[in-house]
Amino acid sequence: MRVLVVEDDEALADVIADGLREHDLVVDVAHDGAEALERARQIGPDVIVLDRDLPFLHGDEVCRALVRSGSPARVLMLTAAGAVESRVEGLMLGADDYLPKPFAFIELVARVTALGRRTPPRRPTVLRRGGITLDVGRHEVRRGDRPVQLTRKEFGVLTALLRAEGEVVSAERLLDTVWDEHADPFTGAVRTTVKTLRQKLGDPDPIVTVIGRGYRIP
Repeated sequence: MRVLVVEDDEALADVIADGLREHDLVVDVAHDGAEALERARQIGPDVIVLDRDLPFLHGDEVCRALVRSGSPARVLMLTAAGAVESRVEGLMLGADDYLPKPFAFIELVARVTALGRRTPPRRPTVLRRGGITLDVGRHEVRRGDRPVQLTRKEFGVLTALLRAEGEVVSAERLLDTVWDEHADPFTGAVRTTVKTLRQKLGDPDPIVTVIGRGYRIP
């Protein structure tokens, strides 16, 4: 699941993002409304944790813009105001859930996870290519009749390669899709993950390395 955290308090944004990452979520961060809309357009998050009291472009306007654009992302709105009227206003704008500050982090995680389950599937949930079957919803992979146990990152890389339908996927694109902005762009994480993925999928190797361009599953 991919989460976009929109919070102008940078320290709080980092705390929220790091905490969600500890629960194996892919997290990106924006610090103002305009950046939030741009990031949402670029990465297509499943859930947006949206601070209502943003500078420059208020969280209400961000929520309205997301609704107008037809974004399928679920919105969890955060605010310092806990009054019933404020919660109703946020929900009427199109937010899917509402959490007043201060909040218990375990409740934030639970609400984000619940919203993620409600996000409508935008792509096929079962992918097949080269003798590989991947069920996104069940987090299951088979090579022929053999089940293959993958880590979350290996599963994410294989999903991206299968969804490319034979096209080349660059290491940069894999890093952006499977990891998040917190990842070091100079890391060897993609290369290492592809290596272990190949070992688990077995022979014949289904992943082709296109030198200077990336990887593909023909």
